Order: sequence, then C-alpha cells, then structure tokens
Amino acid sequence: MARCTLFQDQVERRWWEDLADSELNIRDCPKTDVILYSVALQWGMLAMTYMLEGLKVVDAASYLAAPATATMLGDFGADVIKIEAPGGDGYRVLSDSNWQLTSRNKKSICLDLRQEAGRKILHQLIADADVLLTNFLAHQIEQFELEYEQVRKTNPRLVYAHVSGYGRRGPEKNRRGFDLAGFWARTGIQDAMKPYGGAPVHPAGGSGDHVTALALLSGIMMALYDREKTGQGKLVSSSLVASGCYTNGMVLQAAIAGHDRDEVLKKNNGVRSAFSNLYQTRDDRYVMLIIVNTRKEFPGLAKALGHEEWLEDPRFAEFTELQQHKMELTPLVAEAMREFNLEEICKRMDEYDLPYSAVERTSDVIRDAQLIENEVIVKTDSELPEYQWTINSPVNIEGECKRTPTTAPGVGQHSEEVLKDLGLSSESITKLIEVGAVV
Repeated sequence: MARCTLFQDQVERRWWEDLADSELNIRDCPKTDVILYSVALQWGMLAMTYMLEGLKVVDAASYLAAPATATMLGDFGADVIKIEAPGGDGYRVLSDSNWQLTSRNKKSICLDLRQEAGRKILHQLIADADVLLTNFLAHQIEQFELEYEQVRKTNPRLVYAHVSGYGRRGPEKNRRGFDLAGFWARTGIQDAMKPYGGAPVHPAGGSGDHVTALALLSGIMMALYDREKTGQGKLVSSSLVASGCYTNGMVLQAAIAGHDRDEVLKKNNGVRSAFSNLYQTRDDRYVMLIIVNTRKEFPGLAKALGHEEWLEDPRFAEFTELQQHKMELTPLVAEAMREFNLEEICKRMDEYDLPYSAVERTSDVIRDAQLIENEVIVKTDSELPEYQWTINSPVNIEGECKRTPTTAPGVGQHSEEVLKDLGLSSESITKLIEVGAVV
C-alpha cells in the first residue's frame, strides 16, 4: 500500500465510532495504516505522499536524456522546475507527443540566460535545489556561470548532474551529441545489428537517451545517498557514448577477447544459430527465439514445430552433436516456422514453455494487456485526446506510488509562480518580464 498521510487537524473521534458500528471489530485489530487508509478513504481525507516529495530539482537541460532523468525524479514526487529559453525547448517543436512523455509533472519557467537578470534567477533556484541537471557544453557552462566548483560554493549539498555526448574530457568533449550518433553509431551497436552483407539499420530514436537517463538517475540517487552520510553533494555525469558502450558491452568485450563477429558470420555464410534467431511466420510476422538451455529445450522446440524426427537425427540426437551442427538446424527451423501463422506458433511454443517473443507491432504494444496490468503503460489525467495514456518510468518500488502523469506545461506557464516562491515581489516580477529576462 502506498504511504499516505492524514490531515491531522481533520481526524475526528467519530471515525472510530463509525468503525465500531461497522462489521470491522476494531478491538481485534491494531490501529494500523491499513485501517486509517480505509477510514480516510471513506471520509475523503486521504493525501498521497511520494518517496521523493520535498526534493527540489532544477532541470536546466534540453531535448531528452537529462530531462528524462528529471521526469523520473518527478514521477516519484520530486518538485521539478524546467528551465526553458525564450521560445521554449527545441524538443517541443521536434516532437509534441514525446514532449508530453518527457515533460510531465514539471513546472516551466522561461528565462533568458543571456541576460544577467535571467542568470541571477537561475542561480537563486540552484541555491535552494537538491539536484541540478544540465547538458550544456563547456562554453555555455562558462557563459551562464554554472561551473560546478563555483556553484557548490553557494550550495555545497547540491548534486550536479551533467550529460554529454562523448564525455567530459578529451578532444570531443564539446561535440554535440544525439543518441542516433553518440549512442547507436559511435558505440558499434548499429554495426552489431546489421544483417550479414547489408547496411546498418536505422535505430529507434530516443531509446539511447532513455538508457542514458537511467544511468544518470542511478548516479544521482547514489550521490543523494552519499550526501546523507557526508552532508556534501557530488558532480555526477554520464554520456551517450558511455551508456551505449555499456549497452553494447557483450559485443565489445568479445572483441577485446579477440572474437571477430564478421569473420564468424562469413564462415557460416551469414547463418546464425538456430537457437537465437529471428523467424518469419506464414502470415509474414516474426518471432524472436532465444533458447539458452538447448539440452533441455530442444526437444520441446522439435515437438512444437511438429518435427520430432529431429530428435532421432544423428546430427541433433546428442548434445555434443547438436552444438556442432546447430547451424545446419537453422534452415530447418526457419522452414518449419513458415508452416504456421503467428497465433498458431505462439500457442505451440507456449505449450512447451519455450522462451520467445512475437515481434510486436507498435500499435499492438500500446494495447498490450500485460503491460497495462503491470503499469508499464498508464493513464494520464490530461484532457488532450492524444495524451490519454503514456509510458511509465521503468522503476517500481514496493509500497511506493508514483504521480499520475500530467499534461506538460506551456512555455513559462509557471514563471510567476516560481518567482513568487523565491520571494520576489509583484513589482520585481513585472520588471523582469518587461526587460525580457523572464517570459
């Protein structure tokens, strides 16, 4: 059950009197949170609290990786203030639907950081913040006076989180990076995924940013944990290329050990193992088969495909021979798969509890009952017809709840509210707006 708080000034004795008249015998039950939850729910006096409630986060980043980290912090209750330049974050124009995904549960303040007054407001926000996220390049960090060593002087407890394309050191530290280049192309992932003899395929944009966001999130939480012990913040960083190399770690580690993937594929004429392969069905759908325990699961595969004679074939009958001839098995499995449509082959493989997945269409994924049941895809509280559902952050903690996703804010929607929270007077706010330091 999610942690809940009761508005103490509204707790009345009649709750327990009403309970005494109900079917619940309170004399036999401890006054636990469960009872309080039930009573408060009945009286409409329940207020949800969140794990990161009270954590102040300044999202001074653009596009995707660092802002997505701020989104996940906001999901668990952090107070996230999004800093936008006049005209708004460029990601708004690039993809409105993805802007909703990355900007839920945030407040937007629009600052012109080219002006000293705009920078002053940003520094005031940072001075009281727990976490600062940015992906500014070195010259921008200097221009906006955001060097970590300077910022920590006014807020030594600050966790300063930075994302780059290619790392904070070296000749490419100021090279702009987007996930298609820095995560997918530079790290060898696209090369590892290309078909034998073919060109690299175009990857799913944004996925590398989300992996990097998770890496940065883990660093932030470790820094916050360390702060509990030391009282001091930390500089935390990740990059698209670092996250991409770690994602591609198995392939890269094999290369370090001298394994040449292209040579192996060339030796086998591009044929991959029968047990880790993509197969086409009769209705032109695809199944990804991944069998690791071949000794145990090959009999089930043979039976599912209606070819029990493979179990008597000298090439496959014993484990040692099966491993030696698994490439010869690949075209046989491919031919057998094409005898069934997707629904038929899934039922057959489920019967023998084989590890596989249909290659789902995007339009089917967003309606997947399993994903909805596990709150991977969740309802929003938005009135926008195109934003009734969204993708949840992938971390769940037993007993903790997440905020219901809200509609992303307009550019500078909360500028005045944020400034008032800083203690600025209406006159001061008006002057900032008049000079264009705040929009």
